[in-house]
Amino acid sequence: MKIKFILGVLIIALISGCKCSNEGNEDNSLEVPDSVANKGVYEVSDQAMEKITENISSPIETAALIKSLNVPFSKEYLASTDNVDSYSTSFRQSILLGIYAADLGYLNMYSKTTVSIDYLKSIKKIADKLKIGQFFDFSTLKRLASSSENIDSLIYISQRNFKQMDEYLRENSRSNLSALMIAGAWLEGLYLTSEVYKSDPDPQLREAIGEQKVMMSNLMILLENYRNNPDFQDLIKDYKRIHKIFKEVKITIEQGETEQIIDENGQLTFKQNEKSIVKITDEQLYKIIEETNKIRNNLISL
Repeated sequence: MKIKFILGVLIIALISGCKCSNEGNEDNSLEVPDSVANKGVYEVSDQAMEKITENISSPIETAALIKSLNVPFSKEYLASTDNVDSYSTSFRQSILLGIYAADLGYLNMYSKTTVSIDYLKSIKKIADKLKIGQFFDFSTLKRLASSSENIDSLIYISQRNFKQMDEYLRENSRSNLSALMIAGAWLEGLYLTSEVYKSDPDPQLREAIGEQKVMMSNLMILLENYRNNPDFQDLIKDYKRIHKIFKEVKITIEQGETEQIIDENGQLTFKQNEKSIVKITDEQLYKIIEETNKIRNNLISL
């Protein structure tokens, strides 16, 4: 779940009215100054929205990290699908759609094909209610989910379907729902990582949680774009609680050696390697875990 920090800077630079500066090797440029944040609502360009959508930690990346550490699968981490029909507003449905997307990525990575069908059905129900079910290839996904041999195809089509939903919502002046999907998927990915860390405190999971400071900053800019929407106001307050803790986490970039690479056309190119160093205290870490758990469970409650 490594994040390229140059990408984080690029995303913020694409957002109208936000000017960033970099001081030394600290990631100050990834924060939104309060003086800017308090001026009003942002207008996020389509290009910025697309970048944020594509690069807020993929549920697949989160699940892949967890599995790579040989952590056993646990259905207890997942949001329940028992009462999916009870979520009646587009706000709650969009958040839940993002949460289920992250859970589906976790299930797919562990090849839990039988359980994943329940989540596919729930995702299909929600997508239909939001009138984006035409982009969800349920029959193909259900067929692929019947065998663990089709896991790569299942992951690919799942990701493609969610991308199509997101693009459709943004192109049809429903970007607020797209933002909620993104917020839900990101939160569930952080929740899964946090819950696993509580039972298996691996340093890689600790670092992965700390690195989410970058995407948290980008996500807050995205959500602030809808601060005048009454539905978003409580959500923004909740996410700000996590963001406030992340601001205390320190991330620096250490430049590595330049690597020579021959591209597909036989041309010599150079790649500057860099390493991110995350400094997160136990107090910061457990505050993030606590707030993530509280907000996530509140969002899926009825």
